[in-house]
Amino acid sequence: MILVVEDDPRIGGPVSEALRAAGHDVRWVGAGQAAIEEARAAPPDLILLDLGLPDLDGLEVCTVLRREHHPAVIIMMTARGEDMDVIVGLESGADDYVAKPFGLTVLLARVQAHLRRAAPPGTPARVIVLGDLRMDTAARRASLGGHEIALRNKHFDLLERLARDLGTAVPRSTLMAEVWDANWSGSTKTLDVHIASLRQVLADESRRASSLTGRPVLVPRVVTVRGVGYQLDGPRTEQQPAGSTAPREAV
Repeated sequence: MILVVEDDPRIGGPVSEALRAAGHDVRWVGAGQAAIEEARAAPPDLILLDLGLPDLDGLEVCTVLRREHHPAVIIMMTARGEDMDVIVGLESGADDYVAKPFGLTVLLARVQAHLRRAAPPGTPARVIVLGDLRMDTAARRASLGGHEIALRNKHFDLLERLARDLGTAVPRSTLMAEVWDANWSGSTKTLDVHIASLRQVLADESRRASSLTGRPVLVPRVVTVRGVGYQLDGPRTEQQPAGSTAPREAV
């Protein structure tokens, strides 16, 4: 289900109609508080969120939902052209953004790309283990030191993609194409903001897990490779069938 949050009927109406025509179940609200209540009552898979709302700012809506660990993909719809507005939106928890005016064909393609990545059909059951970090790619759940952690969709996707080439630099263009969209034409600052917030999440969760387990936990590091992209360094990774009880190698 897709939740459209847009107070302008000249935008909200056509966007909702186009999404329904593409086969999606759509709800449309025109205010921030209504969006929060709708998301709590019946969690959507994806939220198209306008920043300029009549009550709560879209950034505040995004912050509230992420603070409650809402897993939906959030795409900001913004008429604000300043780079800083986009960065603040991404740091508030948004996964992507589209700048107004936008074409409905482009918006639909972006929505479809995000939904495919959020729940890819036929995903093989696989578990990735990186030191004390365990990722079940089928269930899209992660734990650190045996304690479950909340990773946003894009954080999970980035970690999984980097883990596939552990210790190897993955080009920025590859990450944008595989984690976002092969036809991405926007700024790659989206990637940088998500990498920065992923690092912060791993650091915070590492401290929490260490406190809970009473020992330092082993967690991978996301390293910047200048002029190329990013790579994941740290404990060796294992890939196991989900539910496997095979012992983990020492690291």
